[in-house]
Parts: sequence; C-alpha cells; structure tokens
Amino acid sequence: MNFNANSPLDIFLTELFDRYREAVPEVNQITAALLKNGIVSSQHDIVNDHIAFRTLGVPNLGIKSFEKIFLFHGYQKRDHYYFEEKKLDAYWYSPPAPEYPRIFLSELKADQLSTGTQEIIKKYTGDIKSDPVDAIDLNDGEAIAAFLHHPLWRLPDLKDYTALLEESEYAAWVIYNRYYLNHYTISVHALSKDYQSLPAFNQFVEGLGIRLNDAGGKIKTSADGLLSQSSTVAGRHEVEFADGAKTKVAGSYVEFAERSVLPAYSHLKPEEIQTIHRREGFETSNADKIFESTYTGQIKS
Repeated sequence: MNFNANSPLDIFLTELFDRYREAVPEVNQITAALLKNGIVSSQHDIVNDHIAFRTLGVPNLGIKSFEKIFLFHGYQKRDHYYFEEKKLDAYWYSPPAPEYPRIFLSELKADQLSTGTQEIIKKYTGDIKSDPVDAIDLNDGEAIAAFLHHPLWRLPDLKDYTALLEESEYAAWVIYNRYYLNHYTISVHALSKDYQSLPAFNQFVEGLGIRLNDAGGKIKTSADGLLSQSSTVAGRHEVEFADGAKTKVAGSYVEFAERSVLPAYSHLKPEEIQTIHRREGFETSNADKIFESTYTGQIKS
C-alpha cells in the first residue's frame, strides 16, 4: 500500500490503515514474516486488493450514506450482492487509479429482522436525524479519517449487544465496532517466489500460528474458479460496555485473495499481466463465508 500521502484520499486511507494495523496484530506478524523471507521489502510492497466496511441499513446511515465518501473521490459503484440468510446487501467500488484498493461496502437490512432487534438498533441510531456524511468536508482527508473513527451512536449495553448477537452477529459487530475498518486484503498473486498461490500462502500464514476461517473451507473459490479468498479469524478483545459489564468481542481480521488471469489473456507472459487481465469483482458465495471471520462459531472454535 503506497499512496502519495498528499491528496485527501491518500490521507484518510493511510490513517485508516495505520489505526487498523495497530488493532490487528496479524497484520504486522504477516508483514514481518514476509520481510524475513525476502518476499517484500516493506508494507508498501504488499498490494491491497480491497478494504471492507460494515453498515446498518437504517435512516441516514447505510450504504447510501457511506458510499458518498468514496464516490466523491472518484470510486465507481459496481456490482450488487445480496446475502439472503444473513440479510445483507453489498456493493463493490472500483478505484480511481490502480494503486488504490477496491472498496466493499455491506449493509444490514434491518427491516427484515425481528421487531425486538429492530427496536434495539433504533435505540442507538434513532437520534441520527440527518446524514452525517453530509456534514463532512470531503476535501479534508483528516476530517474523513476522524469521522470514520468517531462513534455516531453511544456505546451499547451488554444485554443489547448479546440480544443482537443471538439474531444477527453482523448487527452486534456493527453496533459495537461502528464504522471501524473490517479488513484489508493481501493480493497473493502479486507476491513473488513461492507465495503466489493461495494454498501456499495459507500454509505460510498457518505456519505463523495464525488461525484461518474454515467456514465453507479455508479457501473459498468462485464458481468460475478464478477468484479464491481466505481470511484469518478475528481476534477477541475484552471490552467494557455502557452498563459496566465486560466481555470479549470480535475485532477485525486480514483477508487474502488470489485473482487468476482471465482465459482470454492466458497467452500473456507473467511480466505482461496487469490488473485488467485478472478476474474482477467479487462472489456472493465467497463473501458469505468471509463475513463469518467475526462470527462466534469461528472465533470460539
């Protein structure tokens, strides 16, 4: 991840990643091992495939609000994905230039949840009467970074968090973590030597003592066989809730992606292959299981 550091987009993406890296020790652990093995010379040599955020689909929040930040900075809205069981919508956004990561935004369809769960969500978000993004100077990278790390609603009580967890683990994650960066993604195919395939990279990561999300298998592969994804299991951190109760909650995690060369470009030499020659977009079946990197079945197993 190597940005120019002067534009508003560079500024807030850099600050986002720096705070995320401090909170997710696996990032530095993997980078340190890649450095030790001579695969990269710095964090900047690692290509970031995409970053992801989770939102709540309630008035003045959700994708329609959050996407304004990235659309303003030249991102283009692309494909829609729907996750029926998890009651989620998502879109991905292509970057304004190849050096920037794709964006993956998801949103809980809160109106599809039980009345009790909707009431809990409304309890914390109902006071937001206008779109908070509209109040940001989107030309100010520091202001955007501050917004993304500033809580828009108060800290929940443990009983409310637990109630959400029972119906929607996604809802519980967002109500506590808010807009915190959910994950960043290492482009495995952009690495060198023996680390360019996902099976080999997973073996390398597990060799560091890092657990992988095994929901649907450790490697999730698209129907066309051209997009493979894996992820670590989110770490758990003991936190204090508004009522003074404490428990461990899931934080963020790291993803790994391998985008294969499209059949039409299979004749190209390795040095000729660019981003446009590889499989684009995402896959619902893959993403469905990647979401579970923060779910109880993974973090407690």
